[in-house]
Amino acid sequence: MKSFLTLSLLAVSAAVADERQPEFYLREEIPMPEGEVLELGSIAIMPDKKVAVSSRRGDIWVCEGAYDADLSKVKWTLFARGLHEPLGMFYKDGSLFTTSRPEITKMTDTDGDGRADLFKTVTQYWGIDGNYHEYNFGSDPDKDGNVWVVQCLTGSGGASDKSPWRGWCFRYGLDGKVIPTCPGIRSPGGIGFNQAGDAFYTDNQGLWNGSSSLKWLKPGGFMGNPTGNVYAPILNLKEPPNPTTGSRMVTESDKDPRIIPPAVILPHGKVGQSPTAVIYDSAEGKFGPFKGQVLVGEQTHSQVQRVYLEKVKGLYQGAVWKFLEDFRCGVIPARMGEDATLFVGGSNRGWAARGGKNFTFERVRWTGKKPFEMHEMHVKKDGFVITFTEPVDKASASDPKSYKAAAWTYIYQKGYGSPEVDPATPVVEKATVSSDGKSVYLKVSGRVRGHVHHFNLEKVKSSKGDSLWHPDVYYTLNEIPD
Repeated sequence: MKSFLTLSLLAVSAAVADERQPEFYLREEIPMPEGEVLELGSIAIMPDKKVAVSSRRGDIWVCEGAYDADLSKVKWTLFARGLHEPLGMFYKDGSLFTTSRPEITKMTDTDGDGRADLFKTVTQYWGIDGNYHEYNFGSDPDKDGNVWVVQCLTGSGGASDKSPWRGWCFRYGLDGKVIPTCPGIRSPGGIGFNQAGDAFYTDNQGLWNGSSSLKWLKPGGFMGNPTGNVYAPILNLKEPPNPTTGSRMVTESDKDPRIIPPAVILPHGKVGQSPTAVIYDSAEGKFGPFKGQVLVGEQTHSQVQRVYLEKVKGLYQGAVWKFLEDFRCGVIPARMGEDATLFVGGSNRGWAARGGKNFTFERVRWTGKKPFEMHEMHVKKDGFVITFTEPVDKASASDPKSYKAAAWTYIYQKGYGSPEVDPATPVVEKATVSSDGKSVYLKVSGRVRGHVHHFNLEKVKSSKGDSLWHPDVYYTLNEIPD
């Protein structure tokens, strides 16, 4: 068993580096406090260009110099110790707040020595029983001041009577207010907001999850896994949906609109396999041409993916591309800091992850060179519009043969995961390039509602003859416009 595990770790760590990435984005490691094990669970941006990080082992450290050119001079200060696996942290009004296994905690340095000396429990509404898999991921405050918390099932698949509200999302006010929000969660890896302020989380492949995905936490919606339904009677809540196993998500959602299909499915193995952080590019174009788009962390493949979202008939859906990779460990938290600096942290937590290290703290900055990429992907009544960061070569982009397409879905079932099923082959019948060369209208037949639609654009070139940095896109088609 030991030799098998060793071989597995080596296989996952031996990822081929993205040789083109340094042209566009500079990734740098930030030195950690000497002798400390900082398996990062969350990152918070503080005033005066300080950056706070939490360790899954319960430590909070504050880093100075994380934005500087010479990273060898960073200074670390221990702010707090003894928390229980914090997976969510933010700074507000002079205090740091963390979401950990047992509670949301407010930590304040009242005497100015750089270390917290006042700890206040904001809420401890949910339960824990010591199971290693009872993770809680907490957001920043929303526009109403509430912290959204997604609570993993016990053991990633159970609902213990000792641990109420496993498999639920609640909103918690910093004044102690409690708002039950969404049942149906299985095993979250992160939570955050899009530019519009709507909450999303990542759920991992497993029971009732055919593949990992990015899900919209629509208040009153059901996220897909019925295990946590047993807690609804505690507050006399209406019984959540009870889906039919072996069905399809779109079929069950049509029966009961409270079932909210994944906004973007992240095809297992093709686009990572353990999604985590959810943030959006808030750098207003200073981090490259993707401002406002959602960035999703990935633990096993040590990556950050890029997502474009749109709303169709009241539901979110959209496209995902691979984006940044070659991080030294599995990415768990991510945070856009000042100066358009993306901070990521990681841990393998005993799981295999690419990169070769057990934990890491890194930053990424745009070099200023714009990559030739697909920018956005919009669904239309009879096809899709794909926009680009640079004008395309009209000869290659107007040829329907330049677009390879496939589609599939997953079984919606109580068993673990799903193979790709119900394959379809969409056909690009016509490709029309816009006058400025920065978008292509694809007339596509054979699309299937509820399917992931994969397009490969390796044959599409820019007007300068460049190939796409990432030629594959995966669009989750929940709804088709009228």
